[in-house]
Amino acid sequence: MMIMKWQWLSIALALTLTACQFHPDVKIDNDWKIYKSRFISADGRIIDTGNNNISHSEGQGYGLLLALGMNDEELFKNIWQWTKTNLQVRTDNLFIWRRRPATALADEDKNNASDGDILIAWSLLEASKKWKQKDYENEAIKILTDIKQKLIIQKSGLDMILPGEYGFQFPDSTLINLSYWVYPALKTFSEFDNDPVWGKLTASGQTLMQKARFGRWQLPPDWLEIKNDESMTPAKNKQFGYDAVRVPLYSLLGGINPELLSPFAKYWSFYQGYTPAWIAVEENIMDSYGANNGIKAIKEVTLLALKSTDSVNFASIENDQDYYSATLVLLSKLAYQQLADK
Repeated sequence: MMIMKWQWLSIALALTLTACQFHPDVKIDNDWKIYKSRFISADGRIIDTGNNNISHSEGQGYGLLLALGMNDEELFKNIWQWTKTNLQVRTDNLFIWRRRPATALADEDKNNASDGDILIAWSLLEASKKWKQKDYENEAIKILTDIKQKLIIQKSGLDMILPGEYGFQFPDSTLINLSYWVYPALKTFSEFDNDPVWGKLTASGQTLMQKARFGRWQLPPDWLEIKNDESMTPAKNKQFGYDAVRVPLYSLLGGINPELLSPFAKYWSFYQGYTPAWIAVEENIMDSYGANNGIKAIKEVTLLALKSTDSVNFASIENDQDYYSATLVLLSKLAYQQLADK
């Protein structure tokens, strides 16, 4: 039977509680079948095929959200059990960021990845509502408690999310990643936890999106260094690429002011038939090989949201497509559904 309902998204976006269906020109059933067969093992491990088949907290979080969206409760349980057993092995309730095949736990880095923690907590809260499972809510609240205690700091007058518990704060600066502001998750957190920090983070993310604009296209970098004097500079690869491409996607899913997305639309519209995989935001130098289908899908839904195009042309998940690209395709189709329902 073709499964085409994404009730969790309707809840997360504060739309209607009525399950919605994809328009006929946007297919999902075969994509999901391929995704499960290629990226989800029988025991619930999400396999990053583009990164030496490792598993990580981000991937487990995406797997939980997709299983929830496809109303596959048994698969959700399997993914959560693998995640809890293999990644929730710190002294707190957060998750180590990675597990490698044939690698002992003692040899793994015990640091977390904050976006993975956020995605997992979000999916558990949505599952607790969808399937009336109080245990999922209890697990999520414990994760939120440690996120607040260990991953949220104040800098330059703003609440910010550290990418991990350690390794990102320095004597003269702090390193952040704007794609870790998962806006629809922050909205759900505020429903279960009255702490105003979630609203403050939503506001700080939008402020940073306005300030952290670089180069010809005024785009945010994958990694942003914030100095103690409040100045900002691109860090690490100094690119708008595989991380920051999620900023417009999460903004759409979270109902953030679409005017903040205009730089992305201008950038993608300019190159018309070509979609860069990345661009160095200061030198305005881009790749020569082009973006994967996941990035192209985010481009399509962003241009539609800003009325820069009248239709979308999503590619289906292909048999040789890697995990990350395939995940972005499915998430972009969710964002499309939100727009189609308005």
